[in-house]
Amino acid sequence: MPPPAGAIDFLGKEAAYWRLRVKGAALLALTLGIYRFWFATDVRRYLWSNTEIGGETLEYTGLATELLGGFLIAVTIVGPLYSAIATAALALDTAAVAIAAVGFLLLVLLSQFALYRARRYRLTRTVFRGVRFDQYGSAWRYALFALLWWTLAAATLGLAYPWAQASLQRYKMRHTSYGDLHGSFAGSGSALFLRGLPIWLVVVGPVVSAVIALGRVVDWNALNAMMAQGDTKPLALLVGDTGVDVFVVVTAAVGISLAMALLFYPLFAAIMMRWWISGLRFGAVTVRSHLSTAKVYRVYLRFLLYVVPYLLVVMAIGGVFVFLGDKLLGSSRDSMPAELLVSAITLGIYVTMVLGASTIYQVVVTFAMWRLGVQSAKLTGAEALNGVRASGAPDSALGEGLVDALGVGGI
Repeated sequence: MPPPAGAIDFLGKEAAYWRLRVKGAALLALTLGIYRFWFATDVRRYLWSNTEIGGETLEYTGLATELLGGFLIAVTIVGPLYSAIATAALALDTAAVAIAAVGFLLLVLLSQFALYRARRYRLTRTVFRGVRFDQYGSAWRYALFALLWWTLAAATLGLAYPWAQASLQRYKMRHTSYGDLHGSFAGSGSALFLRGLPIWLVVVGPVVSAVIALGRVVDWNALNAMMAQGDTKPLALLVGDTGVDVFVVVTAAVGISLAMALLFYPLFAAIMMRWWISGLRFGAVTVRSHLSTAKVYRVYLRFLLYVVPYLLVVMAIGGVFVFLGDKLLGSSRDSMPAELLVSAITLGIYVTMVLGASTIYQVVVTFAMWRLGVQSAKLTGAEALNGVRASGAPDSALGEGLVDALGVGGI
């Protein structure tokens, strides 16, 4: 019996994804990262082809050679930009801060442009029932909106984040379609704000409280006098005999904020995924998510249970290799070959830790969250998908290349 039209399921098995990820990590190391274009393509094909809607799966039609070509073009754009910023900063030392700030803003703007174009590439390579998805609209306009919104979010210590997300998601979905069926986004920034406010209070609240408390401790008259005289004495001198108290307050506030951020991040991830999935619309087709917060917490707890022992084992084995290498070299440990051997062992330990931890995260967290997100969703009005007509055309991989070159990408 075929599944209902609105049923969504994920068919992939974690064991198969483990094999895909481990193989990809090994080939990444052997090819010094060149394999990543084929690796990303394999990962997307696996995830897409195992995502089932109404009994039919998605199809990813992108090619690794397209990603490689996009990356090579992107390097010719990003490379000179990095060089220009570095050269200007060195040539104009007195204006280095301003130049760095302008360069940072340019890179942020380019990153948002790249993310939008990368999304366009992935959508135009996503096919369902023989009809591809599409994305249009100005990537530069999106990048400018994103830059303004993230600046506002930073200035408000994250309080504007819900409205930033809602605005940017509306822009993306308003310019997204499945064939001739146009998308939209119904998620509310106010609703996301109310759900996330308690998390913000326990994570950011301690730091804000500490800043207010420090404002009452600082001797502002002494501070103004020192600034007028051009004095650069340590801040502890400004607070008289309360320097230790200031240190304790700051350390406690930061520690509490970090602890609360780690504790409540899975809750935040669950809220964000439910909100995003439930806001997706394609014409009369609506999506609802019933993602369980408890299951998200289990995902992140499982990650810790995997990654911590792995890192400890790698460090222990690395320590044994360093010890054996030291014994083997004996009195020649200060020679050039000895230094090369130690460097090789250190590099091997680092690469093993990074690739291994990344592989564990991608399987235990990213794969699990994809599966939970898909399995928690349900379509209403799925009958509207039956009459969709094909439209749109594949887009270039420039955005994907820029995302790769700037290091801001994902699946």
